[in-house]
Amino acid sequence: MFKQTLITAVTVLALTAGTAAYADKYVIDTKGAHASIQFKISHLGYSWIYGRFNRFSGEFEYNEEQPAASKVAVEIDTASIDSNHAERDKHLRSDDFLDVSKYPKATFVSTGYEDQGDGKALLKGDFTLHGVTRPIVIEVRHIGAGDDPWGGFRRGFEGTTQVALKDYDIGFNLGPTSTSAEIILTVEGVRQ
Repeated sequence: MFKQTLITAVTVLALTAGTAAYADKYVIDTKGAHASIQFKISHLGYSWIYGRFNRFSGEFEYNEEQPAASKVAVEIDTASIDSNHAERDKHLRSDDFLDVSKYPKATFVSTGYEDQGDGKALLKGDFTLHGVTRPIVIEVRHIGAGDDPWGGFRRGFEGTTQVALKDYDIGFNLGPTSTSAEIILTVEGVRQ
């Protein structure tokens, strides 16, 4: 009797844990251009240069009941950098900055998600750029979720973080006000 009760309890616990840990899976909608990875960096302390990466892909998992179980993985084609200036983009792709021939991809893989309440969270993860991997924290805001006109279900987030160039062995001197870039993310995912 004790053995049967123990087996039943373990089975129920396993099923409950499996259900609690279940998260919806989403593919980031880059095909429909409903997502973006942008950046902003100071130009000599006088103005801002804005840019983006035109090609990237990724997916995420999210469970409204257990947001701490959320996961994200993104891959960026570094050669797709676009600052709306061809000569500057050529320089950004060179070994002074991204060295895209040697490091064609940048990646982000989450390691934790801390719900802050009111739709806000801290997304922690490992960001690899220019051959260097470092932990970063992205301040995230849940924008919304619901059915789309094509019979699917979507969920969207936005986030920001600061990345110091020297942390990724990018040493080109842009001046004292241009040592870090702000990364701005807008992500809309389609549930699978």
